[in-house]
This record gives sequence, structure tokens and C-alpha cells, in this order.
Amino acid sequence: MSALLIAGSPSERSRSAALLDAVAQRLSGRGALVDRIHIRDLSPQALLLADFAHPTVVGAVDQVAQARVLVVATPVYKAAYSGVLKVFLDLLPQTALKGKTVLPLATGGSPHHMLALDYALRPVLQSLGAKSILPGIYATDAQVALTPEGAYDLHADIAARLDDAVNVLITENLRPPAAQAGRFAPVHFSQVRCSV
Repeated sequence: MSALLIAGSPSERSRSAALLDAVAQRLSGRGALVDRIHIRDLSPQALLLADFAHPTVVGAVDQVAQARVLVVATPVYKAAYSGVLKVFLDLLPQTALKGKTVLPLATGGSPHHMLALDYALRPVLQSLGAKSILPGIYATDAQVALTPEGAYDLHADIAARLDDAVNVLITENLRPPAAQAGRFAPVHFSQVRCSV
């Protein structure tokens, strides 16, 4: 049961990181193992020069390979996901997401950029072989508000959507094998026989 949370913001504190924190709390609360990659912590030179052999890149690619589920969070700039996320995704092998489920998260200044998840990020995740890409969750700055204490407060609608997404991740992707006892094993369509 492992989920990898990928922070695609160039800032240490951001609204997209607040969404990732909320997902991490929900996953951990349900017994899932959670690991993180903060792309901004990887070697900038290795990212920009596509140094596949750099230790930080090798370690991050290994983390992606080990995870069953990925949660990718990014701010939206100029109707697209962040550049730091783009350079990281470009370093992944072509089948890096094969067999994996991905939950995309994004934040932006207004609702006008919400389609960046579907038109910019989703095609890249599909090209990397993701088995399943859950419906993305987009939050505006007003829905992830900065409190006077310096924390982030999620709007109830966003919190409910995160609850639903985490529930899908747990029940369909991260449930331990013992919890699936008593369920029928999947049957390939070619094995289905009908008689009349």
C-alpha cells in the first residue's frame, strides 16, 4: 500500500502543497504508506540538463517505480502545469506510470484555468502509461485560503472532493490483499461464457 505524492510547485509553501498535505493526512489516516517527492529539492542542474544519472533524479525515478498510486499537485501558470513538473515528467521512462493510478491536483488564481488538468497534464500522464487517471481536482486561491496564522484552510467543497478521491484510491488501489478476501478475482472478458 504505497502512494507517492509529487509536489510540482517551485515554492516551498504553496496552495498546491496544501492540497497534497490534505491528501497525505487522509491517506495516512486510512493506513496507507505515503512518500513524497518535492521536485524543487531535486538538483536544478540535473533537471534542466536531463541528467538521468544524477543521484537525485535516480532516487526520484525509483520512488515513482515503487509506488502503486501517484498524486501529482501543481500550480497552474499561464493555463499549463508548472515548468518544474514538466522537466521532471520529461525525465521519467516512457512507461514509468504503467499499471499505476494517478490523482492530479492543481491550484490557480481563477476558475478559468481548471481545464489545464484535462488539456495539459492528463495527456502527459497518459503518454507515460498510467492505468487510470482519476478526475482531477482544481482549486482556486479562494478555495485554499491562507489564514492569518500562516496555514491553509480548504473550502468544504474541495475537502469533500479530496475525501471522495482518497476513498477511491484506498478502496480500488491501495486496499491490502487481506481486505479483498471474499471478493471474486477479476475475470478477463475472453473467459466469460454465456449460455441461453
